[in-house]
Amino acid sequence: MKTVFKELKRKLGEENVLTNEADRALFSYDAAFGEKILPDVVVFPKTKDELGYVIRLMNENNIPVVTRGAGTNLSGGTVPVAGGCVIVMTKMNKILEINENDLYAVVEAGVVTKQLADEVEKRGLFYPPDPGSMNISTIGGNIAENAGGLRGLKYGVTKDYVMGVRLFDIEGNDVKGGGKTVKLVTGFNIPGLMVGSEGLLGIIYEVVLKLVPKPKAAKSLLVEYDSILDACNTVSEIIASKILPSTLELLDNFTIRAVEDSEKIDLPINADALLLIEVDGHPAVVEDDYLLVKKICEKNNGRVKVAANSAERDKLWTARRKALSCLARLKPTLILEDATVPRSKIPEMMKAIQDISKKYDITIGTFGHAGDGNLHPTILTDKRDKEEFQRVEKAIDEIFEKAILLEGTLSGEHGVGLLKAKYMEMEVGKGTLNFMQKLKNGVDPNNMLNPHKMGL
Repeated sequence: MKTVFKELKRKLGEENVLTNEADRALFSYDAAFGEKILPDVVVFPKTKDELGYVIRLMNENNIPVVTRGAGTNLSGGTVPVAGGCVIVMTKMNKILEINENDLYAVVEAGVVTKQLADEVEKRGLFYPPDPGSMNISTIGGNIAENAGGLRGLKYGVTKDYVMGVRLFDIEGNDVKGGGKTVKLVTGFNIPGLMVGSEGLLGIIYEVVLKLVPKPKAAKSLLVEYDSILDACNTVSEIIASKILPSTLELLDNFTIRAVEDSEKIDLPINADALLLIEVDGHPAVVEDDYLLVKKICEKNNGRVKVAANSAERDKLWTARRKALSCLARLKPTLILEDATVPRSKIPEMMKAIQDISKKYDITIGTFGHAGDGNLHPTILTDKRDKEEFQRVEKAIDEIFEKAILLEGTLSGEHGVGLLKAKYMEMEVGKGTLNFMQKLKNGVDPNNMLNPHKMGL
């Protein structure tokens, strides 16, 4: 192993190869999961050639590889299970091209999501995927987890914007999938295969992303409810009315209070729930959609307030984006789930979460992308309290069972990683797992790429 370390330092520079225990420990956890299993080495390639070299060297020495961006994923997807090498992609962070004529961008995998969004916006364009961690999350990580975001309801998620990828397989072969054309059916859909693959099939280093024109107008609403079920029914009615807001977000009372206590942004702390809604597009369409949305909200006992300016609008979205960090302040252990159901079944899922919270006497704050059925029941606990944590684990089981019963999914946007691997068969079945395993074996026969994730 020492010889490998020496080779890495010679090729990448000592500052880009971490071998001491304190530095390696920083890469033994992600935003949701951590154990005392440290990688043997952590490397920061800066170029395609350096990345290919690292992969080939690891493969030749039978050292497993875990690829990592900013580590904001919430499923244990970027933590090592058996030592090995963590490849951190954050220094491959160049925006290579923004094409205003053909509406695409070419970026390296380590580009920060918000950096790209800001750059294309300067040109009157729009990159819609906006995960909650977009200020630090990377494009490569977004693809690996198929990250969603607040605008997923209208604009879709990361998979809807990936036109092409360049990647290395475990042998260090350069693989190209997709490209810069709107239509492209040459060979397998490799970009689609890489989306949501969590680093199990290859290591992406460059991406072609679709861009769209920036909306000309937008209107943001805060809607206050005395009953969270009224808020959930509002969501279902808005979707059934054939309106697609760009965002349709839900916060329950516990989350409202946590955010207000931390951020002091004048949220109505006595509300049982809030909906944060934005409609965008052509000014005339925005006005029509707003009036209909307002009517539906008021029909369901909602009190509507419209953001008067950009400062008020930013305050609303700060409230939503700060939900997780504000809840995390309250207890030593936070478990953020993302059980997702068909949108018409949100009221039933929300009622189930409330019942499960009471049944197991645990604290759950719920927020999420209600417009696309993606709820985030967030359990606050202390893992050191063994008795309480046993109740928490049973509650999580029931939340997932209910989501599947309602024809939903274990994970709308957080991935599977380690934390949800044991539930995979419950959702997809043994045949699907066998198929996934055969794909994995075909491109990575020695299980060197992010081993032991997704139960594979």
